[in-house]
Amino acid sequence: MKRVRCPKCDQYITFDETKYEAGQSLVFKCPDCGKEFGIRIGVSKLRERQKDENPDEQANEQGCGSIVVIENVFHYKQVIPLRMGDNIIGRYQKGNPANTAFETVDPSVDLNHCTITVSRDKKGGLRYTLKDNNSNTGTFIDNVELTPKERRVISDGTLFTLGATSIILRTSNDEE
Repeated sequence: MKRVRCPKCDQYITFDETKYEAGQSLVFKCPDCGKEFGIRIGVSKLRERQKDENPDEQANEQGCGSIVVIENVFHYKQVIPLRMGDNIIGRYQKGNPANTAFETVDPSVDLNHCTITVSRDKKGGLRYTLKDNNSNTGTFIDNVELTPKERRVISDGTLFTLGATSIILRTSNDEE
């Protein structure tokens, strides 16, 4: 099954792509807002992470590791690569400036919820630091909320929670 997003209201519409051939055009009508729009099978304008139904947990485009987002309500998993510097994590919404946004229907995740900073330590290895961005519901590591302005160094496999959404840090394969 594949999902397409309504360009007007961002609602998902699910369909069985195996019934159609590559290059075939389909027209959808959004059940929520009534917007009609078309797509062509095999041609996608979606970002790479949105169209990957079974994401690779070791996604590592720039050698900085990734985060694995698991929305607890629907168990929908996304893998989002990290980059050097600040990775602002939050809920995806059109126009959201967060550079590491993920798709969720969890209303307890802010648009700009927390930040993972990827930097180099004195030995040249990658260092991952997590901080909450004054979110409404907080950022939790091992069921302990990060305090305002607190920065915590995290490592591979660290589980942190934003609302009802769990995120696992996967560090770079290049780390020693």
